[in-house]
Amino acid sequence: MKLLAKPMLFAAAIIWGTSFFIMKNALDALPPFYLLAIRFTAGAVLLALIAWKKWQIFTWDHLWRGAVMGAFLFLAYSIQTFGLTLTTPSKNAFLTAVYCVLVPFLSWAVIRVRPDRFNIAAALLCVTGVGFVSLTEELTINAGDLLTLVAAFFYASHIVAVAKVSPGKDITLLTVFQFAFAGLYAWIGGLLTETFPAQALTDPAVVLPMAYLCVMATTVALLFQNVGQVWSDPASASVILSLESVFGVLFSVLFYGDPVTGRLLIGFGLIFVAVVCSETKFSFLSKKEENTI
Repeated sequence: MKLLAKPMLFAAAIIWGTSFFIMKNALDALPPFYLLAIRFTAGAVLLALIAWKKWQIFTWDHLWRGAVMGAFLFLAYSIQTFGLTLTTPSKNAFLTAVYCVLVPFLSWAVIRVRPDRFNIAAALLCVTGVGFVSLTEELTINAGDLLTLVAAFFYASHIVAVAKVSPGKDITLLTVFQFAFAGLYAWIGGLLTETFPAQALTDPAVVLPMAYLCVMATTVALLFQNVGQVWSDPASASVILSLESVFGVLFSVLFYGDPVTGRLLIGFGLIFVAVVCSETKFSFLSKKEENTI
């Protein structure tokens, strides 16, 4: 299993990278809340079946913990999805990655762990990169990019929330309830604000992408991430998983036809370096130096 750890992490990053342009296409036929409701409900059912042996350790406080985690996950995904309707998949992918840089600062506010110099450097690089990606010549930002940045904040909040409520509980079982509650919130949002897309759900052109999002981008990728991180050091795992944003741009350009300019490439590069700096503090470079001595 240890030999498969890094390939699993790469596979998770690739799967999530493809999900941006697939979701963009799915949003042409499905409203955002119902798309997320179907995705999270299916993910909860599949993961509950995969983790059936863990149900023997279920306790009632799994419910409120899952409800809290699911609330932040729902807010992050829903805002990101609405943002995706108003911007390109490649920009959505890289701007979402900003959450990696925000986590240390939110942890400082909640857990009182002060960010180090790498976190501060990453924040400066990230802000510069966001400027290159999102700001127009008039120094304005479009609604889709702004929503994506708000979503990045909630993704970071979700990570901090998980760190607060998950200790002492099985993370796989908690994830089942996280998906279930996120799906419930999305069903409520859909019922209150959207029309159920019954006709679209009979179209193979819609069903197949949704099946991919439910099975691969939600359940399989999550399992690959969990297993891969168990058998990998955190620094290398973070670098590999951060490639999600790179794959997101690559697949969006190849299969969705996203335009790429020099300015976007500079911004993407700065955000990627910021993510690597914040997640790893470039510890993998010192390891390479030690290996050459």
